[in-house]
Amino acid sequence: MLEIWKQLVCDANKALKDLQLVKWTSGNVSYRDYESNKVVIKPSGVHFDVLKPEDMVIVDLDGNVVEGRLKPSVDTASHLYVYRHRDDIHSIVHTHSPFATSFAIRGMDIPSYTTTAANLFNDRVPCSDFAAIGEEDIGKQIIDHISDSSAVLLRNHGVFTVGKDIEHALKAAVILEETAEYAHYATLHEPDLQPLSKEVIRQCSYFYKTAYGQKEENKL
Repeated sequence: MLEIWKQLVCDANKALKDLQLVKWTSGNVSYRDYESNKVVIKPSGVHFDVLKPEDMVIVDLDGNVVEGRLKPSVDTASHLYVYRHRDDIHSIVHTHSPFATSFAIRGMDIPSYTTTAANLFNDRVPCSDFAAIGEEDIGKQIIDHISDSSAVLLRNHGVFTVGKDIEHALKAAVILEETAEYAHYATLHEPDLQPLSKEVIRQCSYFYKTAYGQKEENKL
């Protein structure tokens, strides 16, 4: 079942380590299939280097395991909460990438200081309140805080990014860490640095959505 998506979710999870967004076994990627609404997610506590497509776990939106011999991620309930409340989200990436997580530890939003940040996150990456791991609480925090951004910082924990597919959610995780690193160094030297204006952010967002990249029919 969903063999192509098990391969792609497996590849995306491995990419988290290759991109230096996670360490050890922390972090995960999930994908919600457009047709069946079933969710493919990483198993809990398995090292990224040894992950195989057949290790991915398939669950329904109520959390029932449909296929898989391993226990799904401890974040599964939170992923499912997001999917049940946002029809436009079909992939979620969770990391503890260091620069972004340093903002989460401090309970700080990351304003958009660069046009790249504005493209993906609009005016800011919001930081949520604290939530316990293992139930739906994290998912509730994501829904309550993410708004029209593609990322949210979970207070004292880490990073969640979302997208219409795996590529978009994974890209948001990469760009968020880059954004957090730039913001860290820039504000270290100039603590009162002002973010981009709302008008510039609006222009960036519009340009990115209407002009950046290839049209779907032109993609190979």
